[in-house]
Amino acid sequence: MQRTTIIGIDGLGGAGKSTIAEKIQREVVGSVLLHIDDFIHPEHVRNAEGLEPWKAYYFEQWRYTYLIENILEPIRTGKPIERKIEFYLKSEDSYVEKWIHIPAGGLLIIEGVFLQRAELRDYFDTVIFVDMDKETRIQRVLERDSYIGNPSAILTKYNNRYFPAEEEYVREYDPANQADLVLNESADTKRFHDYLLTIAGIL
Repeated sequence: MQRTTIIGIDGLGGAGKSTIAEKIQREVVGSVLLHIDDFIHPEHVRNAEGLEPWKAYYFEQWRYTYLIENILEPIRTGKPIERKIEFYLKSEDSYVEKWIHIPAGGLLIIEGVFLQRAELRDYFDTVIFVDMDKETRIQRVLERDSYIGNPSAILTKYNNRYFPAEEEYVREYDPANQADLVLNESADTKRFHDYLLTIAGIL
């Protein structure tokens, strides 16, 4: 039985990862898209006391073990996924179970930050790094993340929590150079679609 191919769409905050991931999902019929933020720890864990904000984000934000045990490891052993999975519900700071089906031999796309960390990288057959300059990313998060507060509050949170964690990730893993392909969100769809089909061998 052919194993499911797993593609990671990596990149820093506001780079356009979701846009690229959604383009691929539309191009590849039957593919499944998951977001790393579907697997966030509850607030009391990810904002652990005693840690600097960026360290809490970098080390405590995501349920990597849950993702690995329930999705990534079964796929690596050739198994289809046909079960209920806990998805984080931001509005309630809790989880909702959703039934997902990932057939063996299909394509799973996972998008999110820090996908090339040691905990995850070996599970991906291909990683695309979505690159975007910081100035553009800042403008995007100012428009997108209004739930944080006004522009000043958004910048304060990013400067204290997100940007230092991103800098640590870049220092530790050099993700743009480690990725199989580097794109921006305006990249030609056919170019990376053909690349993915070549790498994944799914058609």
